Amino acid sequence: MNLQKIEDEALHLPREERAQLIQRLVLSLESPSEDELKSDWLLEARRRGEEIDSGTIQAVSGEEVMRKARALIK
Repeated sequence: MNLQKIEDEALHLPREERAQLIQRLVLSLESPSEDELKSDWLLEARRRGEEIDSGTIQAVSGEEVMRKARALIK
């Protein structure tokens, strides 16, 4: 199916369905790809690892994080 056919069919959808289609298309442009997400998380993990290795920050145990989180929601 080519772009012109898709456009023609989309323009014949009811107004509400066209609005939903527009929203989904815009969101698809704003969302990063799976590869971009993997790359971003890898960079973040490396940055955090370097901060821990250099002593810039101190690691916090998972138990401590969960204890603080639970205290916040009580």
